[in-house]
Amino acid sequence: MPTVEIYNDQGEQVGELKLSETVFAAPVNEGLLYDVTRMQLSNRRLGTANTKTRAEVRGGGRKPWRQKGTGRARHGSIRSPIWEGGGVVFGPKPRSYRYSLPRKAKRAALRSALTARLQENALTVLDKLELPEPKTREMAKILQNLNAGGKVLLVTAEPDSVIYRSSRNIPGLKTALAAQINVLDLLDCDRIVITRDAVARVEEVFAS
Repeated sequence: MPTVEIYNDQGEQVGELKLSETVFAAPVNEGLLYDVTRMQLSNRRLGTANTKTRAEVRGGGRKPWRQKGTGRARHGSIRSPIWEGGGVVFGPKPRSYRYSLPRKAKRAALRSALTARLQENALTVLDKLELPEPKTREMAKILQNLNAGGKVLLVTAEPDSVIYRSSRNIPGLKTALAAQINVLDLLDCDRIVITRDAVARVEEVFAS
């Protein structure tokens, strides 16, 4: 059974926590991690790129010159794709890039991501995180005490407006709820700081 050290907000070790083998000692499936990450990135695409065909470009209602007798190539419209300012052939149109993978695959990928980050020693468990009032300076001090620099994912068990407001102005820091974490956020950070209650919530939600 994997174990991890527990730290307080001063950066001092205050104990150890046994983690669920189902969630934090799962097989690391790199192919599945790639598939789920690709799905998340595709679902973020807006798909609003749009080009005009020759039917949508303004102008070109009159034949530029007569069909025969000019010595030039025949043309019916100055908005033909071969003309400058003409329509675009097979250009992008608004579309949705969204697709989904099976729920079991996404759950398995998330367990793989948690296991991989634990094996990389990128997971820091915080005994508790409580702030009396929103203070960015206090949150930055806690992260400094935990040696959590660069891109940090802060995971809490329940929504907390004080923690959110204390975190939103710190560069590289992103907050998330334990029940809503995803593979892309877990992989795209240098360190995961998660509260003890959030660990229990993660094991409860993602064990099956």
